[in-house]
Amino acid sequence: IGEDVKPFTPEKTKEIVMSLQQPAVFCNMVGDWPALHWDAKYLSAMLDGKTIQFRLGLKTVDLVPQFETTCSYVKATLEEFLAWSCGQLSCLSGPFSCYEYSKYWAYADYKYIARIFEEKPEIFQDIRWSDFGFPGRSGKESTLWIGSEGANTPCHLDSYGCNLVLQVQGRKRWHLFPPGDTSFLYPTRIPYEESSIFSKVNVANPDLKRFPEFRNATAHVVTLSPGQVLLVPRHWWHYVESIDPITVSINSWIEMDEDHVARVEEAITRTLVCAIKSAENPGDGDLWLNPTEVEATSHEINLQYLNKAVSAYLKRQKASVPEQACSSS
Repeated sequence: IGEDVKPFTPEKTKEIVMSLQQPAVFCNMVGDWPALHWDAKYLSAMLDGKTIQFRLGLKTVDLVPQFETTCSYVKATLEEFLAWSCGQLSCLSGPFSCYEYSKYWAYADYKYIARIFEEKPEIFQDIRWSDFGFPGRSGKESTLWIGSEGANTPCHLDSYGCNLVLQVQGRKRWHLFPPGDTSFLYPTRIPYEESSIFSKVNVANPDLKRFPEFRNATAHVVTLSPGQVLLVPRHWWHYVESIDPITVSINSWIEMDEDHVARVEEAITRTLVCAIKSAENPGDGDLWLNPTEVEATSHEINLQYLNKAVSAYLKRQKASVPEQACSSS
């Protein structure tokens, strides 16, 4: 096959993405994407001194996951991040000065490309999810992740859709667990984040005394290299860690029909978590909400969320069920 011929047509790729129940790595699908050149140096030039928020965690391996609620946060430029990760002396002052590179990792995670590059919308076209059968989907519907060695996301599952992840720079190791392993992973909604269900287990160093059932879980481990795209199917658990000095990846969540049911479940969860939290000692609040959730929304607003989710779900049902069946339900 010639270099420029991709292994699957967009139609075939979409069919695989929407139906596959196992994780898969696509190779030779993005060789002509300009986004393959989005290494940290290039992005630093593109951001031109703009600061972004980094999450900092300890490299020491603990028995409990390092949730985002227990991390430190700094605002810095990519240039400052690169200098820190190279051990340059210029970092003795500046945002990273309190964090020794040998002891900490830093992660600019979950950055909406549409937001951080809003002044440069032309670069959205560097990302071409149309090759995966999603015409019109570009960087505008994607997120960016830039990390140092050891940077990680605690094990969790995403309530909505499936996930396509392009590795651009460095390698990341993914530990994936099927939906059937959910009970072995001790799921929790605290810290609460819309659409993320966390595991209480640090899968990289599990506490088997506290979480004996984790022995029954089956990890599918994959090391993702630059130019490869990983498909994380709906409701697969994943723990992700950077294993090279600098890593850059880009992802996009693909909506699925089942998301309408999940939205109802999420609206109920939000209502419950916020109601319980507001009844708690207000001083404990910070451990409840993931930093991505700005505030505990009011009971009124949560019921509106729930109402919208149920309405959208029922509308969906009506559209897909013949009229006569509908009247009976």
